[in-house]
Amino acid sequence: MFAALEPAFAIDSIEMLGHDAAYPVTDGWPHLVAQLVDKLAARRGPAVIGVGHSLGAYVTFMAATLRPELFRAVIMIDAPIIYGWKGTAFGMIKRLGLADRVTPAGATRDRRAEWPSRAEARAHLGSRGVFRSFDPRCLDDYVRQGTRRARRGVRLAYAPAIEYEIYRTTPHDLEAYLPRFTLPGGMLLGRDSDVVRRVGLAASRRRFVLRWVPGGHLFPFEHPEVAAAAITALAHELTSVAPRGAAAMR
Repeated sequence: MFAALEPAFAIDSIEMLGHDAAYPVTDGWPHLVAQLVDKLAARRGPAVIGVGHSLGAYVTFMAATLRPELFRAVIMIDAPIIYGWKGTAFGMIKRLGLADRVTPAGATRDRRAEWPSRAEARAHLGSRGVFRSFDPRCLDDYVRQGTRRARRGVRLAYAPAIEYEIYRTTPHDLEAYLPRFTLPGGMLLGRDSDVVRRVGLAASRRRFVLRWVPGGHLFPFEHPEVAAAAITALAHELTSVAPRGAAAMR
């Protein structure tokens, strides 16, 4: 997907949110938002088109409400805004320590993280769950970029324990950020996304241009060129100029 975007955008990102001790994972992710703000504030260049998927989308959205001058527009990929009673209920669930039951946190905590080789990691992942729908090139990228050499083979670069904490601390009050969001905003949504079905779109429709893309929650991995074309088209639509600039991707 990034290769398809590179002719139009200069792409930059934070490689792994949550893995810098200076920006720990806490409830509502304020330090992850601060990490993105600090990175953008330190760079030299024009305001960016902030593009993020899921976690990255929410972090980008919150950062844009705090420092709108750093952004030209925001594109959220399959990350509808939690709203109304659902947000209130999720906040209560977190306080009761039950987030594992309504998020992927529990499954993430026990996720296998090591394999004897990248080939065996690919074979194992490719036979399971959402990975079966990945474009083979994206699965190759996931294994190559998402694992690190370990003493007994390879290990997931993104620590499952950190991913677990991220799921458990997902912001439940995102709707409160909407009045402070003043930038052009768009959302790309998977037509078969289980996240969209669970969260709903009532709050998102208030402030975002919504566009649909084939696939599920992980459609950028399933249809990378389609996702890139949708990002490019929506960036044009939101900025009304040829978007040769910086795109903060995550």
